[in-house]
Amino acid sequence: MPTKKKPQVTAVKKPAAAAQARRRELLDTAAEVFAEQGYNATTVRKIADHAGMLAGSLYYHFDSKESMLEEILRGFLDELWDGYDTVLGAELGPRETLEALVTESFREIDRHRAAVAIYQKESRQLAAQERFTFLAASQRKFETAWLSTLERGVAARVFRADLDVRLTYRFVRDTVWVAASWYRPGGQHSPEEIARQYLSMVLDGIAVRT
Repeated sequence: MPTKKKPQVTAVKKPAAAAQARRRELLDTAAEVFAEQGYNATTVRKIADHAGMLAGSLYYHFDSKESMLEEILRGFLDELWDGYDTVLGAELGPRETLEALVTESFREIDRHRAAVAIYQKESRQLAAQERFTFLAASQRKFETAWLSTLERGVAARVFRADLDVRLTYRFVRDTVWVAASWYRPGGQHSPEEIARQYLSMVLDGIAVRT
């Protein structure tokens, strides 16, 4: 007699896409809490409360708040450098490179506002910890990219010869990224519109020319 095949039992698994989406939601929630309350003042329980779940359930997805913060900041910086590297690899003129870097920066604020706010407030203190040394490495790379662009502009006589390059870099850096403290995605102005207004003020000034 032919043997009957046993029916195969397929385990029901949560779709990977759904699990990944939930993980992203939790990271977005954690980023908002970190940005609002500060890293040291934020506990796993606070994040879980904002996510509408028990603290123990949050540990199913992440082993610590440090892991959550690291993933938030790495995700932001990885995307930032994808954009920056594309700009820098395009071999544009110095003014065009500066304009593209500024525009990309405002786009990243639009995509990762909370992560940018965390980076602004916490990066110096966090970089002293071994787990977050990648922050200091990214900052050095960031500084090199902007300074070299400004120096190229001075050498090409696109920017003023008397420009203090390092001071200009600091002004541009701080005035761009501080926008994370007031910018809200979906607001009246797109990141590209904000970049255009900002660049107009930086490169052309705000006074009427006579």
